[in-house]
Amino acid sequence: MNSVLKLLLEGGRLSTAEMAKVAGLTEAEVNQRLEQLKKEKIFLGWRPVLDLSREAAAAVAVRALIEVRITPERGGGFNRLAERVSRFDEVESCYLVSGGYDLLLVVNGSSLQKVASFVSEKLSTLEGVLSTSTHFMLRSYKEGGYQIETEVEDNDRLKVSP
Repeated sequence: MNSVLKLLLEGGRLSTAEMAKVAGLTEAEVNQRLEQLKKEKIFLGWRPVLDLSREAAAAVAVRALIEVRITPERGGGFNRLAERVSRFDEVESCYLVSGGYDLLLVVNGSSLQKVASFVSEKLSTLEGVLSTSTHFMLRSYKEGGYQIETEVEDNDRLKVSP
């Protein structure tokens, strides 16, 4: 396996300089291998890990998990509709899953109403979508492998507003 790819998978929090030290490469070689991984569409980019439970961050981002039941298409199965759903800007992630529904979406919006509008106006109106179930994320305890620090309050109720 490509040593830089292995470091991305196992130690994704390393800088390119740190990767170079661990892999026994120069930083230029690490950057060259990263560029090659990008060209091969294996390495798609870096992703920040945000604590969206903080009031400042929560004010600009609402996240939801949406379960979607769809009808598979003849000759294409779930792929064509899943790819179409994935193209919406609101969709952060789209997974084909087993169980009581077919797709699991992670959706972002600036408000509860924006996410609800996306579901009712764009997602549920697609041909082949049988049903949806939306779950709004209220608090994150771990995100992208990072433990989110939680402050213990006397009143440990979540701050939720419509």
